[in-house]
Amino acid sequence: RTVVIGTVQSDIHSIGKDIVAMLLKANGFKIVDLGVDVPSVDFARKAKEESAHIIALSSLLTTTMPFQREVIEILTETGERDNFKVLIGGGPVTGGFADEIGSDGYGKDAVEAVEIAKRLTGIDPSAGSGGSM
Repeated sequence: RTVVIGTVQSDIHSIGKDIVAMLLKANGFKIVDLGVDVPSVDFARKAKEESAHIIALSSLLTTTMPFQREVIEILTETGERDNFKVLIGGGPVTGGFADEIGSDGYGKDAVEAVEIAKRLTGIDPSAGSGGSM
């Protein structure tokens, strides 16, 4: 399962995103990390290129949270919304905001993000890490 992950446009925070990416990788996901300050269209483009299952969006500033919504709007406008699960997170992000913008999941922390990613891709969370030793 492939996850395209990054911090949204105008936000340069990476620690939370990096922890989520590391834990996802340890749980058997292929990670395509776009880094920080990623334009919204780049998430959609890269997810399509990589045939990703999940687009994971991090935002650590309230002023950049609208870019999480913008990614979903771009996917909807291009007819690609049903092709990807969108998982959002970050310090100011809430479950209510996730519902409001129509994301498929919200992780309040990295561990929860991994559990949601497993659920969204049909991996049984009780089956262990899925990674190789």
